[in-house]
Amino acid sequence: MAFGSTPDWFHISDDESIVWESRPHPFAMGTELPVGIGLALAGILVAGWSGTDGVGLLTILGVLVTVTGVIIALARYLIWTNTRYVITSTELYKKRGVISRDVTQFRLDRVQNTSLRQSGIGRLLGYGDLTVYTAGSGEPELVFERVPQPERASSRLSDRLEHVAADESAV
Repeated sequence: MAFGSTPDWFHISDDESIVWESRPHPFAMGTELPVGIGLALAGILVAGWSGTDGVGLLTILGVLVTVTGVIIALARYLIWTNTRYVITSTELYKKRGVISRDVTQFRLDRVQNTSLRQSGIGRLLGYGDLTVYTAGSGEPELVFERVPQPERASSRLSDRLEHVAADESAV
């Protein structure tokens, strides 16, 4: 999604703009993607190797392993590509879902606190979790998981929160 284009899962007003948007870091696809690709490649090798003598049980098994691997890898990829995080000038959005859709939305004026967490691996690979707490709740209301360049996302959010607070105090 490029800045300036609006996806169908959220509506942006004329005086609102997209400040930051992302999907999770590619590392968020986890081990399922390489496992799926590995299974698909192993299945192709088994089916190809055993297929030289005609179609037998081993060839069928190789095809089944290939199909399973492709399904695992494709499912993980689709989940990753269909997860989006957006910060606009007035709201936060988190969208998940391939077939069904789950969109969480908060106005920035409801945000009480934020936190940024990076594990050692996250620091090394450049991802972290940005957690948002809203007024009246001690529990996290929204978590942007495994965000690439989390310091940038946190900085953009902090800038917007300061702007919203300044607007509220001016009223």
